[in-house]
Amino acid sequence: MDYDTFLGEVQSRGQLSSREDAVTATRITLETLSQRIEPGQAENLAAQLPREIGIFLTDVDTVERFEWDEFIDRIVEKGNYSPEDEQADAVHHARVVLDVVDDAITDNAIENLRDQISSADDWNELFVLVDQEEKTVTEEQRSE
Repeated sequence: MDYDTFLGEVQSRGQLSSREDAVTATRITLETLSQRIEPGQAENLAAQLPREIGIFLTDVDTVERFEWDEFIDRIVEKGNYSPEDEQADAVHHARVVLDVVDDAITDNAIENLRDQISSADDWNELFVLVDQEEKTVTEEQRSE
């Protein structure tokens, strides 16, 4: 997947009004995620993404242990979210970005990411769209 396609998918699926908003949502989500995952995992994901997107994952040296709520709080803090919808929008955009990342990388890379951050069930919230898509594909394959 190339850079323009990636951002187009984030903008469309995230119902974002501009390409700039898609870049911002992608940057904030991936930079925040990179603070939580091991550098090797971040580099693996970055290598499978367009260079302009992958760079958002590789700029962190220190791994922190924080949970899902802190992840969303950090996204809200970095983003330009309206106060009345900030949590819901941040969650939606993070899920969309990860869903597009899932489409752009190998299957085992997303599972490795899930294994690394899923210290609690709350992190499954990040994978809601990924899981829905996988379920839909599986159901379509069964009906063929």
